[in-house]
Amino acid sequence: MKLLISNDDGIYALGIRVLANTLAEAGHDVTVVCPDRERSATGHGLTLHQPIRAEIVESVFHPSVRAWACDGTPSDCVKLALWALLDSPPDLVLSGINQGANVGTEVLYSGTVSAAMEGVIEGIPGLAFSLASYTCREFQPAADFAKKLVSQLGEKPLSELMLLNINIPPIPAEEIAGVTFTRQGIRRYVDVFERRVDPRGKNYYWLTGEVQEDLEPPEILGLPKNAPIDVRVIAKKYISVTPLQYNLTYGSGLERLLKNDMFSSIF
Repeated sequence: MKLLISNDDGIYALGIRVLANTLAEAGHDVTVVCPDRERSATGHGLTLHQPIRAEIVESVFHPSVRAWACDGTPSDCVKLALWALLDSPPDLVLSGINQGANVGTEVLYSGTVSAAMEGVIEGIPGLAFSLASYTCREFQPAADFAKKLVSQLGEKPLSELMLLNINIPPIPAEEIAGVTFTRQGIRRYVDVFERRVDPRGKNYYWLTGEVQEDLEPPEILGLPKNAPIDVRVIAKKYISVTPLQYNLTYGSGLERLLKNDMFSSIF
């Protein structure tokens, strides 16, 4: 399959190197276009007020991998690849393997998820891979799962256009309990801006905070009530696979508003 791979951890991150090399060694046609430095938590930001530059990168990946380092955001990288660098569209857009989980409400900020979602916006299925640890450096089990999934999708493509957000527990492959489809949970931060003083005596602020996870998400119309929650299954040593879309319309909210006709008294 023809694969485009990006990330938000940067061109020299171990996660993308293991992912790209594993897929190239499996015989896939792999192109990497990703930021030239870490661009985590950039969400779906785009560069609009300055030019975007991309440089060919050699001797970092498997010899068959074509790679560019871009000075833009993860979404910039995928857009640039699809519209300028590739000679034809890929079969899949992959992102990762991210250092750290992307679960619950974090997907709204994640550059990893946004890169893969950029493919979905352009009509190409996306896969976002994250290793659920900020310290574990064993990316091979996640890459091996990616290889199996890509092979399966080559034989049986997804029936609908979507993004699969995949989080792998940071444990040896033989300890992984299985794979399960999940729905988004809640991983919220109690945000705190710590005020500090620089050497010139001026105040600056550093965003810190404490994570609150495994909170029960509200019931949403159309979602299976018995579907497990991403945050919880990872803790139970399962790989979490959550299908995502870019349409953020709140279905049950829209349904209630249409029934109530709340604007009839205004116009």
